[in-house]
Amino acid sequence: MLSQLSLPDAGSTWLNMLAFVWFLLCWVGYTHYARHRARDTACLASVLHLYRQDWMSRLLMREQRIADASVIGNLERNTAFFASSTLLILAGIITVMGATDRAQNLLHDIPFVANVSRQMSEMKLLVMLGIFVYAFFTFSWGMRQYNFASVLLGSAPLVGEKQVSEIERKAYAARAATVLSMAGNEFNLGLRAYYFALAGLTWFINPLLFMLTSAGVVWVLYKREFHSRILAAMMYSPTGGLLQQDKVD
Repeated sequence: MLSQLSLPDAGSTWLNMLAFVWFLLCWVGYTHYARHRARDTACLASVLHLYRQDWMSRLLMREQRIADASVIGNLERNTAFFASSTLLILAGIITVMGATDRAQNLLHDIPFVANVSRQMSEMKLLVMLGIFVYAFFTFSWGMRQYNFASVLLGSAPLVGEKQVSEIERKAYAARAATVLSMAGNEFNLGLRAYYFALAGLTWFINPLLFMLTSAGVVWVLYKREFHSRILAAMMYSPTGGLLQQDKVD
């Protein structure tokens, strides 16, 4: 009976297409889940937004804001680093696409790698190319949003400005924190693309392994964003109580 059972051909087109659809479901599905869950559940994104609100509120109490500008500049440089690194990766993928036959011959020498047609190999490379194009757009947009945050920092009301009301100061703090959170979200989306791109590398080995690693990436992201030790540490205020969470998109 067991001898009549056989695993599906790892090089078959339908299995590769099924793996690709599963990959998209994992990525897009988790992105929507995390966005909606963050509205009413504590996670890294929602808790960091609360800290950004506190940061902007305290910024308005300081006369010297050099340290605040330095922090925003450091966040922007981190995003710019990944944006430039993504361009190098894109250049490498385009180079490999110009030598698909040589890349296939190299993969065939590796054990457990499924034999696929040239067209399927090119499709996998196109998918990887699309992932990193998306990552570049998210990183570059996040970098611009940190630029916007720098402009907001420069326009922050001064401590001694009596013509600025307390309501206006609170509105400014909320607005600046929102811009910073939007920039941080774009950076997070770019990093998430890198996670799924690493899962995409296993597609060149076996589509079944690709499906397994795609689900594994979702599990890792979920644990880190919703049940990590760093989240538990940030959930407590200096007084020892839980942070009060607002609903944040």
